[in-house]
Amino acid sequence: MKRVAIVGGHGKIALSLAELLTSRGHHVHSLIRKPEQEADISATGAMPVIADVEQLSAEELSEIFTGHDAVVFSAGAGGGSPERTYSVDRDAAIRTMDAAAHAGVMRYVMVSYKGAGLDHGVPEDNDFFAYAEAKAEADEHLRKGPLHYTIVGPGSLSSEPASGTIGLGEDANDENTSRENVAHVLADVIDADNTIGQTIEFTNGPTQISEAIAAIR
Repeated sequence: MKRVAIVGGHGKIALSLAELLTSRGHHVHSLIRKPEQEADISATGAMPVIADVEQLSAEELSEIFTGHDAVVFSAGAGGGSPERTYSVDRDAAIRTMDAAAHAGVMRYVMVSYKGAGLDHGVPEDNDFFAYAEAKAEADEHLRKGPLHYTIVGPGSLSSEPASGTIGLGEDANDENTSRENVAHVLADVIDADNTIGQTIEFTNGPTQISEAIAAIR
């Protein structure tokens, strides 16, 4: 049984993850911005925490994280302005990393995307550039820091129900990745120490998620 804080708790992946984790007996606190989102969080079995990570300092976030065993970052600006994309996907993400380390919560799982990195290759005049840059810088900060991290990089997100199977490596060639599959991957990763220090890129595919995660080295 673990205490898990989910940042960006009202997102579709986060809601599915909260439900999975609570069904496994974990205690989940989901950070959300709006009080009207509390009922959706409670319906998953998680506890809602009103906390706008875009506005809170690392010190304030550290107080929220204290006493948890893991932090999952699943927040995002959702295709807003470049300024807000950098504010949420880079700056707020980095503050949560620093806050987790300060609070002694060493296990940290980042939701990124397949192909993220400093060499992402997205042109500056592309609408995706700010997001690619923000995620690359946040992921790099995480890799260089002290946290026991796992970076999860799904392919293009889709809304179909979880298949319970994914493809890693050469098998990661599906066009889509179910958000529910992503939630299942996150739920398994939290308990899988073999994924510490790993970047896991995947899509929908042929391998049972539990088997795929267990095989990562």
